[in-house]
Amino acid sequence: MSNNRQQLADELRRRGITRRSFLKFCTSMASAMALSPAMATEMAEKLAAVKRQSVIWLSFQECTGCTESITRSHRPSLENLIFDFVSLDYHHTLQAASGDAAEQAREAAMHAHGGKYILIVDGSIPLKDDGVYSTIAGMTNLDMLQQVAKDAAALVAIGSCAAFGGLPAAAPNPTGAVSVSEIIHDKSIINIPGCPPIPVVMTGVLAHVLTFGIPELDGLGRPKVFFGDSIHDRCYRRPFYDRGEFAKSFDDEGARKGWCLYELGCKGPITHNACATIKWNNGTSFPIQSGHGCIGCSEPDFWDAGGFYKALSTGSNNPGQWAAGALAVGAAAGLASGWLNKSSKSHAEKNRQPVTIEDMGGKSDE
Repeated sequence: MSNNRQQLADELRRRGITRRSFLKFCTSMASAMALSPAMATEMAEKLAAVKRQSVIWLSFQECTGCTESITRSHRPSLENLIFDFVSLDYHHTLQAASGDAAEQAREAAMHAHGGKYILIVDGSIPLKDDGVYSTIAGMTNLDMLQQVAKDAAALVAIGSCAAFGGLPAAAPNPTGAVSVSEIIHDKSIINIPGCPPIPVVMTGVLAHVLTFGIPELDGLGRPKVFFGDSIHDRCYRRPFYDRGEFAKSFDDEGARKGWCLYELGCKGPITHNACATIKWNNGTSFPIQSGHGCIGCSEPDFWDAGGFYKALSTGSNNPGQWAAGALAVGAAAGLASGWLNKSSKSHAEKNRQPVTIEDMGGKSDE
């Protein structure tokens, strides 16, 4: 564990990072969090004055995907700088220490930074059979979580397993897996669901906690800035949905033309996340852009919410009737959209003005 309590500004200078580069990073982070440009300067000033922050990361019933994801944050020279400046005092996967030395590091961090450290948890917590399905250094996950959470300044549940129980809690839930919020009730918990979460979302939330404190959360404890809109709202395939143009299989003509994947089971309309805007792998793509429908992994109980390839409208009671209704609505929306488009174009030609999305009664998706 490092005892270095330098300010970030000093660390930046030591590493040869210029103020301009740092401001560029803060501008990028502010944009990702939908903050005003003025907030980028405030973020830079506050981050520069931040002391080295102790972080304890506990991994319970999980697959290590969340750790794999955050290590692939796509601006390593700066985002990893922010993460590296945070003193990661305990992490089962990344720490060099093992055995007694690892547990001593955790206990030392808790003692030295009591009331100030950030606790990050990934993985669900098993409660069945006294929690014996997952133990660390002789402690059950439940005991360790309660012990470390007691003096934490902030608590972040990373991934759908920690946020909502995830795959370990899928029926029949043999280990009695539960989320962090089902155990800890006396602290605000920031849930960052996803299987795994987007790297920039994790580092962005961490930067927000360091600069402005806990961000505004939705009813499920998710930061609104990243989980406020549904994937459907921001999806580039949305116009096809509005026109009633749906791919019928993953290799038909509609799929090749980029038509909506709703009928192939896409859960984008009921899933809140920033996949369609921030994307993955340096902003390269996201599942829908790669040709596969959203599986809804940032929503509670996504694993038990129905087949991944079954359309949302089919439900379980009369698939044919529901599907017919969905098609009728899609067709009606398509006709209305076409009429508005034609009317707007005619109006624009008369006035020699370009047609905008707002002219058609829609809302710009930027």
